[in-house]
Amino acid sequence: MSISNITVFMPSVLTLIGIPGLQSVQCWIGIPFCAIYLIAMIGNSMLLIIIKSERSLHEPMYIFVAMLGVTDIALATTIMPKMLGIFWFHVPEIYFESCLLQMWLIHSFQGIESGILMAMALDRYVAICYPLRHRAIFSHQLVAQIGAMITLRAAILVAPCLVLIKCRLQFYHTTIISHCYCEHMAIVKLAAENVQVNKIYGLFVAFSIAIFDITFITLSYIQIFITVFRLPQKEARWKAFNTCIAHICVFLQFYFLAFFSFFTHRFGAHVPPYIHILFSSLYLLVPPFLNPLVYGAKTKQIRIHVVKMLCS
Repeated sequence: MSISNITVFMPSVLTLIGIPGLQSVQCWIGIPFCAIYLIAMIGNSMLLIIIKSERSLHEPMYIFVAMLGVTDIALATTIMPKMLGIFWFHVPEIYFESCLLQMWLIHSFQGIESGILMAMALDRYVAICYPLRHRAIFSHQLVAQIGAMITLRAAILVAPCLVLIKCRLQFYHTTIISHCYCEHMAIVKLAAENVQVNKIYGLFVAFSIAIFDITFITLSYIQIFITVFRLPQKEARWKAFNTCIAHICVFLQFYFLAFFSFFTHRFGAHVPPYIHILFSSLYLLVPPFLNPLVYGAKTKQIRIHVVKMLCS
């Protein structure tokens, strides 16, 4: 039997079924997801307004926080409208090209967020280990260059995933994606051809970004802790360490959710599919939801201006 008789050739439309096994209650699942999205949008928008309007916050640390806020808004907005369309309005169809674009945006924004966390760790390393040279090293020009490099790195590394799918994969077993957004492996698994190259490159992108960024973050904090514990006064040690608490919390929750989602997806053969989908969706939505709350609660300068804004 020829492959064309049992497969679909270059489908123009794909179908996202949402959360497999929970389709009957998806309308209720959409309520907390929508609440998380709205809180993330409001929280990150407030952070951006405060950082932009207060000249005292035009420092590298807060500029990176603003970059993180923009990335969080973009990432959440990339997936939530379509997800709510599936949950509430029963509109599961998506054009093939639109699905590839959503996949590229999601994975690019994930790479950008990881890169920003690395840049924030380097900023804290210079600020604590070389405080007198921090302003000279981390100029606004360097911060802008770091932001551009992080964005280009993610966009360029993820782009071949689109090319490999579009050019290599022409025949598909089905057009139904068991997911609520377009994820790389979810699309690749539909193909009726050899997808080994796609899988290998996808793993290469994920591990190259994660290993590079985690290595730099870990080395930065090892040096920070060595420097902090060498300070003679307890108050000075606590003050230096306090500037890192918010970033450590954001870093831990981002990578914990990332690795948990990754390993359950690839090695959790006995885990129900809806658990995979729920955790992979929360992995994309929880960081944008938590990041403004963490920085608002743990960063004194931002907390003061948030209180001022709410009181006024």
